Amino acid sequence: MKAILERRSIRKYTDEPVSDDDLNNLLKAAMAAPSAGNQQSWEFVVIRDRDILNTAVGIHPSGGYKMLGHAPLAIVVCGNPDKELYEGYWVQDCAAATENILIAAQSLGLGAVWLGVYPREDRVAKLKKLLGLPDRIIPLSIVSVGHPAEKKGPSNRFDEGNIHLDKW
Repeated sequence: MKAILERRSIRKYTDEPVSDDDLNNLLKAAMAAPSAGNQQSWEFVVIRDRDILNTAVGIHPSGGYKMLGHAPLAIVVCGNPDKELYEGYWVQDCAAATENILIAAQSLGLGAVWLGVYPREDRVAKLKKLLGLPDRIIPLSIVSVGHPAEKKGPSNRFDEGNIHLDKW
């Protein structure tokens, strides 16, 4: 609960690289996510190359230089429809994997932020081209990861007005 409740979107990072052990733990957490029919219809592209990260800045306008331009690492979470048992559920599978990366980053003392790609076709097409993704692979999100250069306190988003018991 602590990592979930204290997790915040971190957009500024130090120059310290993310260790291979931490990266491995983030990917283990991603692949521990639930998936429809346990089909695990995800693929991951790890980006450490500064030129690729800088080019990706232009693909995601709100990602801008603050996030991808300073992040030492990004993980692109992609859906693979060929792996899914139930059509279209790759989106939920990949969203769960993305959230697990964010929570794991928090628990490891790292900062991370979710940059949405899918369903914005312009972003999908540009990222597919940049990363050389096969036609059937669809990027859902980019998660920038690094050691935080900013500190944010917990955010209380609990709102009883969003809870409906038994019926609306």
